[in-house]
Amino acid sequence: MAILLVFGCVLAVCGNIWASAFLAVGLIALFMMVSNAKRAMLGEPLVFSDLALIGAIFKHPQFYLSALSQSQKAMLVIAAPIVPGLMWWLFVLSLSAHLAGLAVFVAAAVLIKLSVAAQPMANLAHATDVEGDVARHGLLATLILHRARWRETLDPAPCKLLPSSPHPRELAIVIQCESFADPVEVFGDPALCLPGLASARAEAWQWGDLLVSGFGAYTMRTEYGVLFGRSEAELGFRRFDPYLTALGEGTYALPSRLLPGGWRSLFVHPHDMRFYNREQILGAGGFDELVGEHSFASPTPAEGRYVTDKAMAAEIIDLAGKAAVPTLIYAVTIENHGPWEAHATAGSLTDGYMRLVRNSDAMLVTLRAELAKLKRPTTLVFFGDHRPSIPGVSMPGGARHTPYVILRLDADGHILWGEGQRIDLTPAELHHTLLGLLSDPAA
Repeated sequence: MAILLVFGCVLAVCGNIWASAFLAVGLIALFMMVSNAKRAMLGEPLVFSDLALIGAIFKHPQFYLSALSQSQKAMLVIAAPIVPGLMWWLFVLSLSAHLAGLAVFVAAAVLIKLSVAAQPMANLAHATDVEGDVARHGLLATLILHRARWRETLDPAPCKLLPSSPHPRELAIVIQCESFADPVEVFGDPALCLPGLASARAEAWQWGDLLVSGFGAYTMRTEYGVLFGRSEAELGFRRFDPYLTALGEGTYALPSRLLPGGWRSLFVHPHDMRFYNREQILGAGGFDELVGEHSFASPTPAEGRYVTDKAMAAEIIDLAGKAAVPTLIYAVTIENHGPWEAHATAGSLTDGYMRLVRNSDAMLVTLRAELAKLKRPTTLVFFGDHRPSIPGVSMPGGARHTPYVILRLDADGHILWGEGQRIDLTPAELHHTLLGLLSDPAA
């Protein structure tokens, strides 16, 4: 029925039965190839929520095309005019054929909808087991079934407000660092130790592995977990892209929970805030101000494609210094997004990654030093959103965790020593750990 759906759509447009059949099968085959390529790069096949990103591919092509090789990009450039040209050449001016295509499309859509709601399909795919369902039912059926289960998921009841009594000048700085991982663990080379990370772990109130679910992408899964604190078990089918439904869960967001204590919350990200609908979602989650791409100068050719972590650190310190009330600053970096191309000082993808991840490590060092100079009670949280996907070097199938550290400073800028213990956490558990530190003045 899924293939008939595509066939009917193409036939309704071009009116050529044999061409529509050929293109429908070809499109399905291309879809499978894309899914296999995604599995090879990120460790999972296409999921239904990926289809929501089709519009983002056209709005922010550099985010996605950077993952393609030069030959693949060339094929896209060649295919772009050929496919619509072929459709035009094969066009048949036959009202009956076009109407038949439309009828097939509508009938297939109705049959799919009815089948998913009826037995025996109503009993299928009630667990978020992507690989198992693809093996059992096939990719197309899994996409349809999972989307149906996702639509059946309801918003949770509103979260209760959390009373707190912060210090009048208290700061909470949360850094979600793009593709930040410990190179010693990723590449197995102790010589690649990051000094900033090592120093932060030595001074940490708490540190450990952040047990993220994505590999090489899906920043928003980690971001949602830390910001909203709902586990993937609680999310169910919403876990694949929690931001698609986050507007209905605003009371769970960290800023909303801290609001009764008089906290002011800022979100800093040097990119278009409409990406992943952050503009609306973060506003609904209680953020008072979004500091986006217009607050940063464009990077120079020598700096790379994206705003640097050095510029991010400067902006964060400036915002923290100007804060007149208890303030949460949640920042998402972008410099280390990749591609990790060969550079004057980096001859391979691994070297390219190391050049950028060291910049992230330097940002951690800068934040630690400059926040101490402000002499304000401060909690600094620093973590990686996911590991990098580097062909032949860092591949899916193994460990996925990234590092996190929590540093705490007193009103004189001195380190507050906790037990300094290692505790591995999920992103949602990190949310609740941070919430506990900020809501309990005795902590």
